Amino acid sequence: MRVAVSDDGPGIAAEDHAVVFERFARLDDARSAKDGGAGLGLAIARDVAVRHGGGLSLDNSAPAGARFVLALPAGVLDASTDADPSLPVRAAPGR
Repeated sequence: MRVAVSDDGPGIAAEDHAVVFERFARLDDARSAKDGGAGLGLAIARDVAVRHGGGLSLDNSAPAGARFVLALPAGVLDASTDADPSLPVRAAPGR
């Protein structure tokens, strides 16, 4: 299973692609811990994906922005046992 999330922001420089997955990483000097975020989200997300036999990667979106791709092996999410039926299911616009 693959899930991709893209945005149309300024993107992330190629030399920073590995850095964003490090613990406590912040690429935007304007953001601080007191303003929200500890710089752990992507590190945790990648660790969880790897522990389930998958991965989380980043590449640039054309013409601008970033694209994160979560890949998990088939069978990791079994809808019959893992899904919470009370949670809403939403499709991404235009997908």
